[in-house]
Amino acid sequence: MSTMAGPEQPRSASQVLVAVSGISRYDAEAVFGVLRTCYESDEATTNLPQDAGEGRPTVWTSVFEVADPREEPRPASLTAPVTADLQGGPRQVQQVADVLARAFEVREQGAVAGDQERELRLRLSSTGMRPE
Repeated sequence: MSTMAGPEQPRSASQVLVAVSGISRYDAEAVFGVLRTCYESDEATTNLPQDAGEGRPTVWTSVFEVADPREEPRPASLTAPVTADLQGGPRQVQQVADVLARAFEVREQGAVAGDQERELRLRLSSTGMRPE
């Protein structure tokens, strides 16, 4: 797992950057939709990710404010397993991972911990779907 750097990093201790990659527009919106149910985001709820051209890698990112959760997530469907990278404070990253675990089956694929920041890679799949 590589360190995500640059302007996409969380802007405050209560924010978590979530990046999902190599998936369809439908699956990206399913993951971000679950998180928008619980948290305020830097993206409008109507701002759906756009598909990239065929054969091109696609990564969608959004920053979520996790200080004041709104409501509990509901289970959501995915058409295929999804890789999600979370970056932020250790407690906040775990909070987002816990929310995702209530909506999807989650398998941790790697973690990098620093003094005040944590990166976590998760593999998400629909409940009952066999992860790749």
